[in-house]
Amino acid sequence: MQSFFVEMLTCTPLSPCVPHIYTSPLSFSPHSLQKMAIFLCFLFFLISSATACDRCVHHTKVAYFSKASALSSGACGYGSLALGFYGGHLAAGVASLFKDGAGCGACFQIRCKNTTLCSRAGTTVILTDLNRNNQTDFVLSSRAFTAMANKGMGQQILKLGLVDVEYKRVLCNYKKQNLAIRVEEMSQKPHYLAIKVLYQGGQTEIVGMDVAQVDSSRWTYMTRNYGAIWDTSNVPSGPLQLRFVVTGGYDGKWVWAKKVLPADWKVGETYDAGVQISDIAQEPCYPCDNENWN
Repeated sequence: MQSFFVEMLTCTPLSPCVPHIYTSPLSFSPHSLQKMAIFLCFLFFLISSATACDRCVHHTKVAYFSKASALSSGACGYGSLALGFYGGHLAAGVASLFKDGAGCGACFQIRCKNTTLCSRAGTTVILTDLNRNNQTDFVLSSRAFTAMANKGMGQQILKLGLVDVEYKRVLCNYKKQNLAIRVEEMSQKPHYLAIKVLYQGGQTEIVGMDVAQVDSSRWTYMTRNYGAIWDTSNVPSGPLQLRFVVTGGYDGKWVWAKKVLPADWKVGETYDAGVQISDIAQEPCYPCDNENWN
């Protein structure tokens, strides 16, 4: 009897397992090996789904900048607008959190581990810059840093300068504020359009963007210039619609903003996208965090 072995090549949470059978010196029948491959594939998906979590807790140290302006003028390109995000609770994140700009606007709940000095809830920050120092996952604005402390202990935590913390990605909640699009000053109508995405809700990243004239199906892709800024040199005429590819669940989805920019869009103006993102992009960890930090 000819013998076989099985190699599963395309077994991921987003695509089916495909078992491939090859000859081998081992003595197993093709039928039994196919059954084994199906079982292993099923086991893989059980493990994948069991470890895909809405919340995962991570541990690191954080430091702070004395001036929030150092974070607002950073790699995400928010500028002075960032000072109004989450009460000035800003953060620079390492490359794995910054994600080449896709992590801009992400929200994280951070609390320090010194229970005498710090509150159980900690504080929520928004990522506005890239932290190039890999000794800490975050550098916070001083306002965010002191917000981790118990009442009356803000100065004590500032004196430490560096503290051990735990953190998790959380939903950004702008209440009744929709996603907004700001036309950047470097735009040159009608040949070049650069926009900045503001007030991105949910717990996702925008990983792709297209633009088209309203009621048209001729979409033009936009590219990430840097941070939260996207651009194109192929600008459709007339009023413009946008569609975004965002991460959600363990996969992704389209979000369609049907009427965003008017035909007479202007540099420096901010426009309501008419939609908001509320999805959660899951991440693998075990165990999942289901605790409310409050």
